[in-house]
Amino acid sequence: MIKYGDETWTDLIFEKFDYTAERRDAQWVDVELRVETAELTPLPTDVIDYSILAICTHRGDPIQLVVMEEGCDSEYQLTAGEKEQIEAFIRQAGVQANIREAAVEG
Repeated sequence: MIKYGDETWTDLIFEKFDYTAERRDAQWVDVELRVETAELTPLPTDVIDYSILAICTHRGDPIQLVVMEEGCDSEYQLTAGEKEQIEAFIRQAGVQANIREAAVEG
């Protein structure tokens, strides 16, 4: 993760994802991700109640990924490697099916 204003960062390695998918409106589905990181890449010590909001289309395409702390935008952002890990998870068949199901349920 990269803290705004920092010039150095660490790529987190995500080992486990838990998520919920909820229809936001006629265009978007919010996927809230809770993650566990590898022991070698722990979260920064100043991060509190961390989650990632993936804003997806009703088809399941991730459009935006936002780091959240305590339900608000964080001062951290994701690295390219972290985004790749998250997008690969979201594109799994089971997750895609849950996103499409959430889109219809709204």
